[in-house]
Amino acid sequence: MSTIAFIGLGIMGSPMAVHLQNAGHTVRGYNRTPDKTAPLVEAGGIAASSVAEAVTGADVVAVMVPDSPDVRDVLTGEDGVYANAAQGTLVIDFSSIRPDVTVELAEEAKEKGIRLLDAPVSGGEAGAKNAALSIMVGGAEEDFAAAKEIFDVVGKTIVHVGPSGSGQTVKAANQLIVAGNIALLAEAVVFLEAYGVDTSAAIEVLGGGLAGSKVLDQKAQKILDRSFDPGFRIELHHKDLGIFTSAAREEGVVAPVGALVGQLMAAALATGDGSLDHSGLFQTIARLSGRE
Repeated sequence: MSTIAFIGLGIMGSPMAVHLQNAGHTVRGYNRTPDKTAPLVEAGGIAASSVAEAVTGADVVAVMVPDSPDVRDVLTGEDGVYANAAQGTLVIDFSSIRPDVTVELAEEAKEKGIRLLDAPVSGGEAGAKNAALSIMVGGAEEDFAAAKEIFDVVGKTIVHVGPSGSGQTVKAANQLIVAGNIALLAEAVVFLEAYGVDTSAAIEVLGGGLAGSKVLDQKAQKILDRSFDPGFRIELHHKDLGIFTSAAREEGVVAPVGALVGQLMAAALATGDGSLDHSGLFQTIARLSGRE
């Protein structure tokens, strides 16, 4: 079993770290908000007081933080991973960040004799709690093979998709598809409610046909209940759509639907809904029809 430093114990990182501890690994966790280490400690893990303390002596370092600057700070900061990890340490970045930043960080890691995989995940809070995440991995084949036992503990669908940065590119595409599905589901519910249809019955039959999707399965009831406690926050999905639109522009990829959904998510953020689950995009869609 490995000694694992787990940096970032939020909605996603905390259950992932607990699964790894329960699987027999020794997990040292660090979070900027110290009380979020409690579930890991209850599972038998160790709370570290700094990134450096968590990383020193670890075989594997896992990172799950919100954005590109956070990952850069965790990895390259004065007390960060690159300054404290031993040569040969395997670093798995589960965060969703810009592909170009990942490529830069992988080059820096190589110079220091550290192995970096970008391994963003999909599946939300439920996927993290149920160890059923989809994990899209970029990096060297041999590093992917070395990390497989870690991935198998926290994920269900685990695929090596190419060299460094590829995982982040696939995650950007994932976030585009999810956002588009949520926006269309929201429009459909507004439409159904406007006509006084039994929405629960409608969702049931829609889910059994070609309109069915994991988004419908996991998010429709939240919309019907107007229950938007976050599994994945609007502000983070807004960030991810920004990654997609920027990367698409760099390669000359035209994405008119993606641009529209990105603007809807930006509107949700601007009107104060950023802390809601991304299914809360429904509120923005409903406002457009005067049906909040």
